[in-house]
Amino acid sequence: MAADVAAAGTGGGEPAGTDAVRAQTRADREEFLTAGLVPVACHSCATTVLVKKNSPEHTSIQWVTDSATSCPVLAERVAAGTPAARAGTCERLRESITTAERDGAFGYER
Repeated sequence: MAADVAAAGTGGGEPAGTDAVRAQTRADREEFLTAGLVPVACHSCATTVLVKKNSPEHTSIQWVTDSATSCPVLAERVAAGTPAARAGTCERLRESITTAERDGAFGYER
């Protein structure tokens, strides 16, 4: 066991291979979170978001800017007093994502 710990190179008494497992876990996490993200620009305001679709029913959107200031529709709702987290969906952006989906941006056609 002592040889296994020494081989790990961590010096913290962890089993051999721990560093490799951690590195693979980080790589797996990054792949899960970012693989398949496609930039989509809103046809109305040009705000760009990252979109992932695992199926026609699933849509994951990651904002690369502050949604409450970069999207005029959401900014208007926030200015009217709606908390940014409850501002809902911008229909113009949704239409842009639907168009991108129809054009095959996500690897399948709807």
